[in-house]
Amino acid sequence: MEAFFRFLKLVGVGFKARSESQGRELFLKLGYSHEVQFTAPPAVRVFCFKPNIICCAGINKDRVHQFAGAVRSCKPPEVYKGKGILYFGEVIKLKPGKKQKK
Repeated sequence: MEAFFRFLKLVGVGFKARSESQGRELFLKLGYSHEVQFTAPPAVRVFCFKPNIICCAGINKDRVHQFAGAVRSCKPPEVYKGKGILYFGEVIKLKPGKKQKK
């Protein structure tokens, strides 16, 4: 039996994640006024190695990647500062901000 993994990284000041009930629930602090809660589907488990690294694991590749995408859609990477939820190894090309007039 082969397991599939998808790692997510939280980038930003005060962004934290924690998992509870044997990897069934994921709680995210993303700078909103409330905590964002996710319940993993039956074939997926969620682990938090550090407060800013999330691992989605399971035997069904489609469900693992779909759940990781749902988590990422809460706070997708921002192109100006690079903050948000990124896949591990993903590189965000930052845009320049407004130019100052001389």
